[in-house]
Amino acid sequence: MQVLQVQLAVQADPSEVGRARRWVRTRLSGHGLDPDAPIAETLVLVVSELVTNAVVHTGCPAVLRLSMPVPDAMSGDAVSVPVRVEVADASRTAPAPRHAGGEATNGRGLELVELLCDRWGWYPDGSGKRVWCEIDPNATAAVAAEVPVMDEFAWQL
Repeated sequence: MQVLQVQLAVQADPSEVGRARRWVRTRLSGHGLDPDAPIAETLVLVVSELVTNAVVHTGCPAVLRLSMPVPDAMSGDAVSVPVRVEVADASRTAPAPRHAGGEATNGRGLELVELLCDRWGWYPDGSGKRVWCEIDPNATAAVAAEVPVMDEFAWQL
């Protein structure tokens, strides 16, 4: 099994979060994945949250890494391997999910990561840390298939 790993250096500037989201969409599209597929939307949201945390809470540059299975040359199918997102930053402070109140405008990032990913965690890395998460593409597709689609009439009720 082969895994494609790509990474992006992110500067300590909140505007870099948008650049990271665009970069992920481009990488996914270049890898043959529909950028509007449920897993793509999930990955973009997770990247947005993890990069935001790194940039906002450390005030230092970070490195975003994306690891994806390479489709099998014979069948064209990707091996059932999770897609992994990692963000390395310069802080050794452990990430701690918060439970934001209803009116809070922040504090939900890691809670979203926890809900959207199959696994997530962190570990010390050099003088900082690395926060990671994994998403099983098959599980994401199965959940998306179960979500009912509302037609235009239902929205008007």
